[in-house]
Amino acid sequence: MKLPSKKITDILLYLSIGIFLFGSGYKLAEWQIKNSARDKLTYTVFNAKNNLPKDTKAENIDFALFWDTWEKVEEKYIDRGKIDPQKMFYGSIKGLVASVEDPYTFFLTPEENEQSKADLGGKFEGIGAQLGLKENRIVVIAPLKDSPAEQAGLLAGDFILKVDGASTEKWTLFQAVSKIRGPENSKVMLTVTRKNGDKDISIVRKEIKVPSIELSYEKINGSTVAHIKLNQFGETTNSEWDTAAAEVSMKFEKKDIAGLILDVRGNPGGYLESAVYIASEFLPNGKTIVKQETTNSNDRVYTVRRDGILLDIPMNVLINQGSASASEILAGALRDHKRATLIGQKSFGKGSVQEALDLQDGAGLHVTIAKWLLPNGEWINGKGIEPEIAAENTPDEDNTLTDDKDAQLQTALEQVMKIK
Repeated sequence: MKLPSKKITDILLYLSIGIFLFGSGYKLAEWQIKNSARDKLTYTVFNAKNNLPKDTKAENIDFALFWDTWEKVEEKYIDRGKIDPQKMFYGSIKGLVASVEDPYTFFLTPEENEQSKADLGGKFEGIGAQLGLKENRIVVIAPLKDSPAEQAGLLAGDFILKVDGASTEKWTLFQAVSKIRGPENSKVMLTVTRKNGDKDISIVRKEIKVPSIELSYEKINGSTVAHIKLNQFGETTNSEWDTAAAEVSMKFEKKDIAGLILDVRGNPGGYLESAVYIASEFLPNGKTIVKQETTNSNDRVYTVRRDGILLDIPMNVLINQGSASASEILAGALRDHKRATLIGQKSFGKGSVQEALDLQDGAGLHVTIAKWLLPNGEWINGKGIEPEIAAENTPDEDNTLTDDKDAQLQTALEQVMKIK
């Protein structure tokens, strides 16, 4: 059967219109999706890969504002040369991490992460000063021995107000470190404040090599006392410690030395496990060294799990305001178990534990995972550990301190000779 020609024409017309409308609608939808995808990026934020606490709630976050801001910066900012998507990406992650308002939790770019690892490896280029945060300000925990910082007159307790004229207000600790670090032989100007006012200090950066352990011997009243200076708890600390401890043990057995001064002044900390390892040299098996409390997992107690070789040597521990974190764990454990007397000045007071994580593409994250308590249950965060015998040093006008003028060391030597 044939259809009338008019009907055939009508059918073809309607079919053409239908195809046109369908194609137009498809292209319109495709264009809208392509150009408004960012505005539609509303996700439920929940990382199912991690073992999050059961009470963790998913949050509905609208990312339209993020992309709107990103695009406006790209579109409007006057200096096109400074529009770097990679920096913007890293900057947004830094802001995310900084929102928890913990100065010890921060994101590291690949370059910063590599630099951080070099620190614990004991070698870097800079001024040679350990920095911390106190009262939300950048503070010098301690200049390293014979470092450019020490030679230029930087002192423990100095608050750094400016770096090359830029205010450090609201800076994170890593921001301060990254700005003060720099190539060897370059200069950096620090503006610091002390009790007697503000002071500008120009420092020439050098390559800094930091041995974890320095072993020397001091004479007092015809006797010899071993002096172990523990500078940090880094990657090489345990192996360096084993060498020094073996030598001290041998000399004590032969009665060549009368005792030991363990010096953690100016030691900013490092690996917690290393502090546990060294404390185990002096304490009996099974003794508690430090307790770790967390919110997301079971608490942990670190105890002595090896046989130390310096269990009986008479000893004292030197601390000051530059002794922080792992240094305080070591000193506090020896004090609580009445194994040593603490001499010097009140310690820094850092009672939290950070985990260093490697992320994609070489980036890193330092995140506070716990707080730690001394064996007696004390949390020293923000208040430090008081020495049992107070002693203070007064550097000369050149900011030098020889052993014979080191009042803290001399007090420790006198005290160790009284131990029976």
